[in-house]
This record gives sequence, structure tokens and C-alpha cells, in this order.
Amino acid sequence: MAGKPKLHYFNGRGRMESIRWLLAAAGVEFEEKFIETREDWDRIRKDGSLMYQQVPMVEIDGMKLVQTRAIINYIANKHNLYGKDMKERALIDMYVEGVADLNEMTIVFPVHPPGVKETKLSEIKDKAKNRYFPAFEKVLKSHGQDYLVGNKLSKADILLVELLYNVEELDPSAITSFPLLKALKNRISSLPTVKKFLQPGSPRKPYTDKKSVEEMKKTFA
Repeated sequence: MAGKPKLHYFNGRGRMESIRWLLAAAGVEFEEKFIETREDWDRIRKDGSLMYQQVPMVEIDGMKLVQTRAIINYIANKHNLYGKDMKERALIDMYVEGVADLNEMTIVFPVHPPGVKETKLSEIKDKAKNRYFPAFEKVLKSHGQDYLVGNKLSKADILLVELLYNVEELDPSAITSFPLLKALKNRISSLPTVKKFLQPGSPRKPYTDKKSVEEMKKTFA
């Protein structure tokens, strides 16, 4: 019997958080090996585990997978979160790429210096409310189904809801004008596996605040 997936990353959200969301939604228990010191970082880079000298890295099914999208695609395939055919997978991938574009802005937002943050926050709000959220709202409205593709839960739904939470942390009114996105968020959040992940004490990581950024800079400078 295969062991639990083991996630190698810093003790924070970053590019591992979407992987945590997907595993949690699939009901998969996992272990985490945090990179907490410069010595930890040097060790994992030198032991041959990281193909491109980068994390995230996930040990799963006898593999050491790197690159966030590759990891996400493998998990989605394994747990039937990737559509039933090529057309559905193409749509799922298209939606996930849009999610990733905006989510990347929320991931790097905490590391911007104070003088830049105001501008970056305005960009996130603008692109969320005027580009990405209207597009996803339109998809849901076009077919009237509970999920983005094939009326079945997929990685696109899970990662979109993660994004909604991330943007709402920066702008609580972000989805006020998007009733179908609000409904999707509530629907996904009510799934037992996701509901558990959203509870305090779960593997979900807290918002990356200024203190966390400064501590990481000192450790890995």
C-alpha cells in the first residue's frame, strides 16, 4: 500500500497551497516536510530531489514530482477531478490557467514593498472584478449547472474557490456582484473534505503577513 504523499515546501502558502487544496478536496491525507532553515534548503537542493532546484516538490506513488501544474494534473487525474474526455480536460485546463494568472498575483502580493502594494492591490481588484470573475460567472450562467465543466467537481472548481478565498482576504466585497460564484464557493466549501480543510488546525496555511515575509527573508537571504 502506497504511503501518504509528502509535500516539501516552506511553512506557508506560496505555490504549494493549491496542491494542499486539491489533495484535501480529494480526501487524501498527506504529510509535510517544511524547509525551515538555510541548511534544510541547501540539503534538499543538493540531494538530487529537485529537478530544477525549485520547490514545491511532492513525493507521491514512488515519484518526486516538481512544477506546480504537473503535480496538480497528476493529482486531478488520479482522483477523477479532470473531466471525462479531451474536450472537458481542455476546458478545465483553460479555466485553471485563468485562475492561476490571478492567483499568482495574490501569491506574490505579500512580498511587495509598501510603496508598491497599493498599486498591486488595485490591479488585483480590477482584474478580479472586471476580467476573471465576470468570465467565470458567465461560464456558470451559460449552462446553469453546479460546476464549471460537465456538472461534476473538477480541479477547476476547487482552485477557483481557493482563488475566491484569497481575493476576498484582500477585498471582502470581491464577489458581492457575482451570485453564481458565491453559490459555487458555498457549494464547494460545504463538501465534507473541504469543510474539514477550512477548519482551524487543518493543513491550510494562514495568510502570509508582513512578519512571515520578514522572517523568511532573514532565514533565506
